Amino acid sequence: MSRGSALTAILPENRVEVTGSVSGSTAHVIYVPGLWLSGRESLFLRRRLASESGYLPHTFSYPTVSSAMAEVTERLHAFVQKLQPQTLHLVGHSLGGLVIYRFLERYPDQPPGRVVFLGTPSVASRAAVAAARNRFVASLVGRCVGEELLKEQSRRWEGSRQLGVIAGTQRIGLGQFFARFDEDCDGTVSVSETRMPGATDHITLPVSHMGMMLSARVAKETAHFLERGLFSISS
Repeated sequence: MSRGSALTAILPENRVEVTGSVSGSTAHVIYVPGLWLSGRESLFLRRRLASESGYLPHTFSYPTVSSAMAEVTERLHAFVQKLQPQTLHLVGHSLGGLVIYRFLERYPDQPPGRVVFLGTPSVASRAAVAAARNRFVASLVGRCVGEELLKEQSRRWEGSRQLGVIAGTQRIGLGQFFARFDEDCDGTVSVSETRMPGATDHITLPVSHMGMMLSARVAKETAHFLERGLFSISS
């Protein structure tokens, strides 16, 4: 198995299985998916990070609806400990970014590395709030969203680990069925909702919330930030 094809999976009862070649001198990238997603949607992004930048990509999967945030961050901690990376980068899509935020808040003593958020709301999400009020979909919103995105939160990026945020401006997404956006958005999350105080860099790209996963530009900018601590269009 090639270095870039390492696969990881989270198993029941917090057991973690890691397969593939793991080099202590190679930077690992853990992708954390958002609500209703398994991580498979990040295949294109992970392949680009492996083939073009030489990273070892992994997917951390978790029950996005049934688990509380404390449970998810505990499982992510076990996942990281099993990998034992010397350099650890984290990439989160949507709710996955908040999982990373809470993980580093709870377990700050991690190997050096950087973080990229893709369409992650850092404040209460208008789409999530509206969906939670809809009796047909309220039960599908999930515990993590209920804890993190249904009321105003005072979040600020702290510590020395650099954070880059990519927001989309293409209005294609389920969020528009629940919330009205009067500003640029990716169809689910508005640009203003992605602004995290204390973040190192923030850019917008013409992609939708799910389209980020298939965007070569998103993959390129993610890799650039992980390597250099800023996005290429900001340099």
